[in-house]
Order: sequence, then structure tokens, then C-alpha cells
Amino acid sequence: MGLLDKLTGTKRPAAGVAPRSATEVRTALLGLNRPDVPYVIRDGRPEGADLVAEWRMREPAWQMFFSRTQVSRVFQVRMRLAPEKNEVRSIDQEYEVTWVNGIAQLSISAEVKRGQVRTVSTRWTPGGGEDGGLAQTFNFDSSELKNPLQETVLGEGWTWRGTIGGKL
Repeated sequence: MGLLDKLTGTKRPAAGVAPRSATEVRTALLGLNRPDVPYVIRDGRPEGADLVAEWRMREPAWQMFFSRTQVSRVFQVRMRLAPEKNEVRSIDQEYEVTWVNGIAQLSISAEVKRGQVRTVSTRWTPGGGEDGGLAQTFNFDSSELKNPLQETVLGEGWTWRGTIGGKL
């Protein structure tokens, strides 16, 4: 793994894993959709991608969860399948979340983050710790969305190539 791979978050499949077809990779990624996970993988054509993975902030079944935790930033992963190279190219887009009457309003942050983004939000409650100090009551980590995507792509014998700017 080179320095550029480290910067972009590029990961390669294990040796000996035969690459599957683009259709199989797409099907495997869409197969991550389940009602019990807080993210969805969907068609990405409106965003100029093949697939988009994002948090279910606007779905009624998940609004209460996200509203209760008051997450302030989220991101989506845009993916383009490149069958000629057996790789999925990805770029992250971060959004700022404003809560209005328990409903998430998403907007591009004034401080735009595009490329490879990692977001971790932790909520601490005073007086909840063992010694009366702070206690962690909530943790939100963007790797909960990104890791399943990467593991699926690598399991299909493809490379996960993060991009840090420009076209996907």
C-alpha cells in the first residue's frame, strides 16, 4: 500500500479472491439494505454516481433515533463501479444537520468536506460516570456505514478506491 492509497483510504482484496462481475458487486452492495440498519444504499444517478449510501435521516422509522441523538453532521458515500479495473471508486460528501421540530434538515456545510471523510459524534452526560463525572451516552461513527461497504467490495474481489477530489 502506497502513501496515496493511505491518504485516499484505498483497500485491495486479499490475494486469491477472484473478482466478480459488476452486476454481482452492485447486487452485493444493495444486499446490505435491511430494515434494521440505519443506512440505505440506493441508485445514485441523481448524484452522478452508480450507488449512494447514506443515513436514513428522513425515513419515519429512523427519524426518532436520529432526532433523539441530535447528530449535527452526517455524510453520504457516492460510488462508481469501474468494471474495467475491478474497483469501486468512492467519494464522501458531508452535510450539516439542523433539527426543526424533530425533523432533519440537511444542507451542505459552509465548510465543505469532500473526499474521504470520517465523522465521529459523541454525547456526554454530566454526573453519569462512575465517579460522578461525565458518561458517554451516545456514539455515532461514520465507519458504521463505510466499513460494510468496503468489506462487501473486497469480498467480491474488487478494490475500494477512495477519491479526494474531482470526478468520481
